[in-house]
Amino acid sequence: MAKHYDYLIVGAGLYGAVFAREMTDAGKKCLVVERRNHIAGNIYTEDVEGIAVHKYGAHIFHTSEDEVWEYVNRFAKFKTFINSPMARYKNELYNLPFNMNTFTKLWNDVFTPDDAKKRIEEEKKAGYVENPQNLEEQAINLVGKTIYEKLVKGYTEKQWGRECKDLPAFIIRRLPVRFTFDNNYFNDDYQGIPEEGYTAFVEKLLDGIEVRLGVDFLQNKDELCALADKVLYTGAIDEYYAYAFGALEYRSVRFETEIMDGDFQGNAVVNYTEAEVPFTRIIEHKHFGKKTFDKTVVSREYPENWVLGMDAYYPVNDKKNAELYEKYVALAEKEEKLLFGGRLGLYKYYDMDDTVLMALKAVKKELASF
Repeated sequence: MAKHYDYLIVGAGLYGAVFAREMTDAGKKCLVVERRNHIAGNIYTEDVEGIAVHKYGAHIFHTSEDEVWEYVNRFAKFKTFINSPMARYKNELYNLPFNMNTFTKLWNDVFTPDDAKKRIEEEKKAGYVENPQNLEEQAINLVGKTIYEKLVKGYTEKQWGRECKDLPAFIIRRLPVRFTFDNNYFNDDYQGIPEEGYTAFVEKLLDGIEVRLGVDFLQNKDELCALADKVLYTGAIDEYYAYAFGALEYRSVRFETEIMDGDFQGNAVVNYTEAEVPFTRIIEHKHFGKKTFDKTVVSREYPENWVLGMDAYYPVNDKKNAELYEKYVALAEKEEKLLFGGRLGLYKYYDMDDTVLMALKAVKKELASF
């Protein structure tokens, strides 16, 4: 007789792992299945030359929620890491986020916060559009032409595969501008990376829980669903319904990673903001830690148009896709034993702290229903 479970969790990423952990601790029997041959989803890290390499792009955990920070530290020791990326435009290097270090480099007559505020306001006024109709107009309204052209335009067009004039204004609701010499990219109270990498962190979350890797749930749906009373699905919602209304759109990323001697760029993250450079940024993984290494591992990130079968990274949350997603939500609301969660299941990009918080809330809601 086949073993029976209270919950089948499809996907061993962060959302699924937190859900499985909490349900198991609440006395529920859980089975986790994962299509890939590893756990941890897109936060997966692998050891290369002793360096924890972020295989699917850089991930820095940051939050201002005490509950979330205390929760993740139950499963890993998070070492403090302050993200201070650089931006390279042609042969110039600038600090990110936009701050006084950036402004004094952009303009040779800017030295004080008042100088910077005056210059930016002058540029905003010169290019101001009453009702911005696209991302370019919105960005110039927010930061002026110089910052937009050097540090926003090319990077954004590469990221989304379209000209800024063809992107909706709402994609950029705000651009953080700081009138201090502070290169800390995030404002959150807590920032860090698991000392032993994210894979070890997720292993602790899944400790004692049955996990089956290399299992394609959709190819074995009936058989697997019969094993559990309820199913949490963290894959793509449109794929679950066999693209009944068409496929939701995403942007994907291709990584080119190489090992070399020495130190490549002296920083964990350097963005390349000119359109002529095909990649958006270079990650040098050893700079996420404090250890010294003779070797270094660098990854170039190339944004790509997403097609079926590719890894989906960034939902294209425009009006057309929002309307399409609602059609799938209407189907999901009719399900009795099926829950959707995570970035793909909810068709929305979430930071890791939001992912943890949402998974915890989903568990509380489920347990309250018993």
